[in-house]
Amino acid sequence: MPEIEQQLPEATALFGKYELGRVLGCGAFAKVHYARNVQTGQSVAVKIINKKKLAGTGLASNVKREIAIMSRLHHPHIVRLHEVLATKTKIYFIMDFVRGGELFAKVSKGRFGEDLSRRYFHQLISAVGYCHTRGVFHRDLKPENLLLDENGDLKVSDFGLSALRDQIRPDGLLHTLCGTPAYVAPEILAKRGYDGTKVDVWSCGVVLFVLAAGYLPFNDPNLMVMYRKIYNGEFRCPRWMSPDLRRFLSRLLDTNPETRITVDGMTRDPWFKKGYKEIKFHEEYRPESGSGSGSEVVDLNAFDIITFSSGLDLSRLFRQKEGEERLVVSGTPEKVLEMAEEVGAAEGMAVRWKKECGVELEGLNGDYGIGIDVSRLTAELAVVEVKMRGVDAVAFRNLWDEKLKPQLLGGATTSYHQEVEPESPESQVASD
Repeated sequence: MPEIEQQLPEATALFGKYELGRVLGCGAFAKVHYARNVQTGQSVAVKIINKKKLAGTGLASNVKREIAIMSRLHHPHIVRLHEVLATKTKIYFIMDFVRGGELFAKVSKGRFGEDLSRRYFHQLISAVGYCHTRGVFHRDLKPENLLLDENGDLKVSDFGLSALRDQIRPDGLLHTLCGTPAYVAPEILAKRGYDGTKVDVWSCGVVLFVLAAGYLPFNDPNLMVMYRKIYNGEFRCPRWMSPDLRRFLSRLLDTNPETRITVDGMTRDPWFKKGYKEIKFHEEYRPESGSGSGSEVVDLNAFDIITFSSGLDLSRLFRQKEGEERLVVSGTPEKVLEMAEEVGAAEGMAVRWKKECGVELEGLNGDYGIGIDVSRLTAELAVVEVKMRGVDAVAFRNLWDEKLKPQLLGGATTSYHQEVEPESPESQVASD
């Protein structure tokens, strides 16, 4: 059965690239749709954030942080962010489509055996440990945020409440109160600061208990009573759990974060290490520099372009000062600078390379020139920012409009002179 019941023509697809299908989930500020890449046929999930609903909530920084976090995580058991797109009213996260749904839906039908619980827990800890080595703390681990793919493998999702290492205060701790009540660690309730790695381990312990027992270790209709149980570590393991699992859970759900088991310590625990194999994978290598001149090439993703202006307002991106222009061209930053150098040399201009990925072209009389800065957008696209130098605007325009710009455009470029918002997909998600 096809994932999308009604196919959309490519002309009306989101940004001409993604056909939007059924709604997979809804939140206060966002919806998640199934979608299909019309160019490759790949299934993806599109998280659509309504910027009008986001305005005034103070959560814009959370969105930026979520993108910054997800863009640095490439692990087989973490949902991957492919790209970020935006219009004046919406932000679009293009992510892995995970077909199996939430782990919560599966465990709500009945508890798992210890072998299956251990298999999922191995995958969860591999992902969580990977996050911690990259300075990312999830802070909202629960079965609702753990998805299953078509092979029955686990994928960690929803980094909306995650923190980065640079949010740690001088006392070495995080202080933001967040998380889901039944999964929150006791030190968060104490409001004295906490270690992000240790609260994630606690939440993993609650998840493991739910998988193997079929119910929460800490639960009560009265929230304050439940918090007291968490703070005091009051829980009982069911009789069907093996002694090794009981001991392991007591180390995970240790109310003292200083003595709580660590991710490294788990590999030596008798219950955990049964059948454990380190999950090895190839992480994409992203070079730090590239142009032959020794200039550093700056990677610039779509969200960086969106946030050239404050407050997620795109307007400044399209209102440029006289003598300035910004466009997206096909090719690498190195190729763009090579073309600029060739044009400048042909016009008898002096060429000076910038420390960053850029070049200055100056007329021999010094009356005019062009400053060019280039950033990588994707493997195939680059952002070119051009500024006039000197006082001879006519000479600048002749060089830029008639010679250099046509050379860069090459007939296959998208220019960011005006915003084009796709009408048909917008009408589809107008209720976001």
